[in-house]
Amino acid sequence: MRSRSVLTGLTMAAALAATLTAAPAQAGPQHQHPGHGHGCPQLSKELPWHADNRAKLQRTIDERGTCSPGWRGGKHRPVAAFDWDNTIVKNDSTDATIAWALRHDKVLRPKSWAATSEWLTPAADRALTEACGTEVPAGEPLPTSTNAACADEILQVRGEAETMSGEKAFAGDWNHRRTVPEYAWVPQLFAGHTVSELRAYARAARDEALAAPVGAEQKVGTHTVPAYSRYYEQQKDLVRTLQKAGFNVYIVSAGSEPVAEEWAKGVNIDRRHTVAIRSVLKHGRITTSMEGCGDVPAGKGEAIPYIDGKRCVINQEIFGIKGAKAWQKQAPSHRIAIGGGDADTDVTFVGDATGTHLVLNRNKPEIMCRGYDDADGRWAVNPMFIEPLPRKSEPYPCATEGFTRPDGTLGPVRRDDGSVIPDQRDTAYGA
Repeated sequence: MRSRSVLTGLTMAAALAATLTAAPAQAGPQHQHPGHGHGCPQLSKELPWHADNRAKLQRTIDERGTCSPGWRGGKHRPVAAFDWDNTIVKNDSTDATIAWALRHDKVLRPKSWAATSEWLTPAADRALTEACGTEVPAGEPLPTSTNAACADEILQVRGEAETMSGEKAFAGDWNHRRTVPEYAWVPQLFAGHTVSELRAYARAARDEALAAPVGAEQKVGTHTVPAYSRYYEQQKDLVRTLQKAGFNVYIVSAGSEPVAEEWAKGVNIDRRHTVAIRSVLKHGRITTSMEGCGDVPAGKGEAIPYIDGKRCVINQEIFGIKGAKAWQKQAPSHRIAIGGGDADTDVTFVGDATGTHLVLNRNKPEIMCRGYDDADGRWAVNPMFIEPLPRKSEPYPCATEGFTRPDGTLGPVRRDDGSVIPDQRDTAYGA
């Protein structure tokens, strides 16, 4: 996979001032005052949003985009960044790709399952080896379409971080705000393939999922998993409106980058604006190593776009901030204007946004605590647009265990000033 740790001079210059708030300056040729004239990009009023969320997003579009009194364009374009799975699309595109690959025998047998991840336990190594066998030569496709036990172990390790017998699949030390082994294991599963092959699998999985009816399920091994996906119409409209308003719109995903790139095409976001887990290539083929971020070098997944890792890749890849500083919250002029996500893996970069923090409710504690606390009045919490979750009966445990510390222990969610967020009740939910 290509390295994009250094952007072109033009793109870098554009990013460095991307989120400047409106300031007096000579207006560009597209300038119109917010709310005046038909040239001001507007979110569709035909697509329903919860409460005043559309208005919050429109306010930021008007404040920062082409209709802002201080619009300057060029290298000063604002930035919006969104998670992908369950934020722009319903269901997980990475999981859809894995399911497709297992049904079509596209996972290659590694020489050693233990070597795929530095955190894989001996129990998981044994379970995978026993289920998938050693008859297939290393580097050749495993018959997962007919070997249900092999498919099951792979899905269980990926999805639940455990074996089919319930033993832990991963153990050891890692920074729980920078990586999670079962996420990093996804591109490691595709080691031995070329990037173009993985893109082809992602396209095939996408086409199948989009064609399947809403609610459809499929059997992979003995697992029942979602068989469908949809691009959210509201999110397609949001991305389209942001682009019309002069924003640079990025996808920042904790999935495999070739997969995210293929799916992102569906909302007119190109590869240059898609950032995800980047595998290290050897002789043109994906390896079990992946690129790092900031002061963390390439390795087995110690730093991926996950929680604080998403902040790091945004700072590094979009704003050109290098080294250890990439992990730090930046000044407003070096932060995104709009951030959107659905899970705790997105909470740091969504919180960094200076205009609107968009959250789709999937009952994930830290991001929901921050969203409902709404410390700056710019959080917009929305039920999922398709099959929204019902109301969570118990409050989110914000004051006690809503925050995951780097060592994996839980603690209270705190605001920037150090104060503890009280427990929050669920108020943006489905019927």
